[in-house]
Formats: sequence, structure tokens, C-alpha cells
Amino acid sequence: MFTGIVQGMAKIGRVDDRDGIRTFDIEFPEGFCQGLNIGASVSVDGVCLTVTEIISPTLARFDVILQSLRVTTLGHHVSGQAVNVERAAMDGAEIGGHPLSGHIDFRAQILEVEEIEGNCRMRFAYSNEWGQYIFPKGYIAINGCSLTLSDVDKKKDCFEVWLIPETRRVTTFNAKKAGDWVNIEIERGTQVIVDTIKDTLEKQLGALYPLLEALMEEKNINLTESLTTTLAQTDHVRR
Repeated sequence: MFTGIVQGMAKIGRVDDRDGIRTFDIEFPEGFCQGLNIGASVSVDGVCLTVTEIISPTLARFDVILQSLRVTTLGHHVSGQAVNVERAAMDGAEIGGHPLSGHIDFRAQILEVEEIEGNCRMRFAYSNEWGQYIFPKGYIAINGCSLTLSDVDKKKDCFEVWLIPETRRVTTFNAKKAGDWVNIEIERGTQVIVDTIKDTLEKQLGALYPLLEALMEEKNINLTESLTTTLAQTDHVRR
């Protein structure tokens, strides 16, 4: 598990593609690898990778399987590229962001980057199928960084986040621009709530559920999302 608080930036060294496996040698900041062992998990741009070899006190090797290359941006990463990194959370560690698995759900493209009085607003596009899990004021992980959704446009399938200077200082976001792609992990608690509500409504209402859903959509109301938004925002306040 990871906390979503990026611990620094690392640099990709050698990249080797062979038999459907991509191998990365990654150079980490001084001290990052202290106590790091073969088999340990490290979040690299939000992707949970396993250490396969310790090359030096600051250099470690990782293998990435074909499925991960298809779902994430790692298939397009090159030597010299900077990445966000975080060590796996220790038992009892403070969760400064929100719990992450390091299992990426989809890639999103940056639509717009805007500087506003020292802050940065970024807008991202997403596939319609993931919209049911994305709500204003909810959590989302972008390249392994836990962020709060400031705005969501369900009609245009896009969302926004704001980045404070400290986040930009310790992550790779400062170098991102419109057209770039990032890794997205949705918040698991929200996913569970959405799927549970939908399954419950379908079981309880049976054949009436599609009719009720269609009626609500005519009034521009998504029944599942309305219920989920209320529950997700309540849970966010509790945290």
C-alpha cells in the first residue's frame, strides 16, 4: 500500500525491452533506497513495481509486464525521464493522502495547464466509463500523487485539480503540459460505494431499474451518482 504522498523524483536510466517485459534501471535520490530489498514495492508514477535487483545504493532495477505497459504510461517512458516515486507504507504510517494500491485504472490526457497566482490548475480528460467514480471534492491519484478533485464536468468527461507550490516542487507536475498523459488510480472506497449502490438498486428494482434510470436521466439526474456523491462527500468530511 502507498499513501499518495510522493517522496521525491527519480530518473530512469537504462531501458530494456525483451520478450514482452520492459526492464527499468531507476536512479533514486540519496537515502531513498536505504533498507530497500529485492522484492520490495515502489510506486513509480503511481505504478506498483517490484525491485528485482539492487545495483547500487541509489540504483535499482524493475521489470514491468505487458499488461502494465498497456494500461499505464510506462510503455512510453524513456531513459532520462523523471518519475514520481514513493516507498511502500510501513505499518502504522501516517496516511497524509489516501490509501493507494499502485494498480492503475486508466491513462488520462492533460487538456489544460493554467498558472493562477502561484497555484496551478490542471484539467484532464477521462473515458466515460470511469465517470461514475469521479466526484467533486473526492480523491483521485495522478501519477501516484493523492489529490482532491476540485471540479468535474460530467458532460465533457473531464476533471480539474489544483496543485500547491510544494506539490509541484517534489513531483514531476511542473514539467507536464497539455497533451501529456498520466496514470490514474481511482479511490477504491468510492468505487466500492458506487458498485454496491448500483448492484443493490438493480437487485431490489429488477426490471424497473432501467426504467427509473432512464426517467432520472430525462431530468438530467444520475440516480447512482447522486447517492454516491452524498456518501462519498460525507466520507471525505469524516477523514
